[in-house]
Amino acid sequence: MEKKEEDAGAFDPNIPEEGPSAPPPGWLDDVHGYQCPKEGEDDNPLYPPPPAYSPQPELNRNTLVPNVRVPTVSEDVARDALLKFVESKWKYSSKPARNLTFKELTPITVYRYRLETYTETRTSTWQFEPYNGQMVDGPQYGLSPPPWDIPVQMPPRYTDVVEKVRVPHSSFVKTCHKCSGYGKTRCVSCRGRGKKSCPFCHGHGRSRNQRCTSCHGRGTRRCTCCHGQGYKICTVCHGSHNLLHFIQLTVTWKNNISDFIPDRQPDFPDKKFEKVAGDPFFIDENLLVYPIQGFPDQEICDMSTKLINEHLNCFSSTSRILQQRQTIELVPLTHAYYSYSGKDYSFFVYGMENKVFTPKYPSACTIL
Repeated sequence: MEKKEEDAGAFDPNIPEEGPSAPPPGWLDDVHGYQCPKEGEDDNPLYPPPPAYSPQPELNRNTLVPNVRVPTVSEDVARDALLKFVESKWKYSSKPARNLTFKELTPITVYRYRLETYTETRTSTWQFEPYNGQMVDGPQYGLSPPPWDIPVQMPPRYTDVVEKVRVPHSSFVKTCHKCSGYGKTRCVSCRGRGKKSCPFCHGHGRSRNQRCTSCHGRGTRRCTCCHGQGYKICTVCHGSHNLLHFIQLTVTWKNNISDFIPDRQPDFPDKKFEKVAGDPFFIDENLLVYPIQGFPDQEICDMSTKLINEHLNCFSSTSRILQQRQTIELVPLTHAYYSYSGKDYSFFVYGMENKVFTPKYPSACTIL
């Protein structure tokens, strides 16, 4: 049977076996100013900002905020919000919402502090593409500029954008590492012979003392993986024999956001605030902002100091901080107490969108 496999088809020893899909260690040349990741290391080395860039927040600056009035919700607004809520729930009846009697509407002061740190980060990695005669911007045109010296158009602030740039003068052409420059690789299924032993007669040509109907007595069948050719076009160079290697710089602009709301309402889940808007009555923006001082809610002041220090320690060593913005929003929250059919209930109206959260609702529709 092994002999049958050997005789299955013509074998071209010149066609190489498949090599690695990525260039092996030491395959690529070093480029001045760029880290070349070694085997087992991160393939995308991160470049911290130049040492000359070390912004510091303004010192001895008091960030004062104005006093604000807690917004109120009328009975009509609360009823409309509840009706809209129950209409979105198929199991709730709108009758209680239409006929309830309000007992009290209690506005609750809720502050949301938000710190935004807009950063730019640069990483690089080797990339390649099939070489088909295109221009090669290599070291013969000069040294590659350092990662942070490559000009890139900055997007609008506080927007998340990723841009990939080919590093100037980092390109060169090398033989394809997968096919060794042959443009094709030996089929691993038939081992380069184009034919395989018939699985029905096991290469004998006969089965149960009869001519095998699957291979017509030949004992072999054409390899379906390579269509009988014994090789496949190289999946890396696509038959071009050579690859154009270059360093690709990835520039990432990201708005890093931290929110804080004091947890003082045990009956209302704070997670609900994440999907609603508030009224930003205080906005402070600078290259680096200074912690808030003098705000009536000391917990907001303390969290401002904590988050500013955390962002500075987290991002300044690996990213360029382009801008910071801190805001204090007043997020509307009203606790509505009402009665229906002789029983007392309550619900919350929250956010500028007048969303509703109710832990219990008087009645439900019954499907018969």
